[in-house]
Amino acid sequence: MIKESIREHSFEDEKINIAIDFDGVIHKSRKGFYDGTIYDEPVDGSLEALKKLSSIFKIIIFTAKAKPDRPIINGKNGIELVWEWLEKFNVAKYVSEVTAEKPRAVAYVDDKAIQFIDWDKTMEKINEIR
Repeated sequence: MIKESIREHSFEDEKINIAIDFDGVIHKSRKGFYDGTIYDEPVDGSLEALKKLSSIFKIIIFTAKAKPDRPIINGKNGIELVWEWLEKFNVAKYVSEVTAEKPRAVAYVDDKAIQFIDWDKTMEKINEIR
């Protein structure tokens, strides 16, 4: 299903990467930023999904926690905190990279995304959240 949407002249990594947001998609993050720590449990089904997706795609986690302007928490930057959390739940082995950048990918899994179909539908969705 996803493979059919890959453009013919895509970069190679666009064909194998899947980009997954961290907070709200893998990590429940029920309190938002809170104190900068990664305090919450996994989103239901996320750990199993990472395992399954890793057999098909290279998983790249993107998160604002990885931005260099984020505070150091307990001597660790955001990327280190995310890797520590992934290790704690035994899924780091399924993840290739953690970044603040939007990587080239087959698809993006993000709880705050609006799927683009056309600008009329996009503007309708934006107006719904305002």
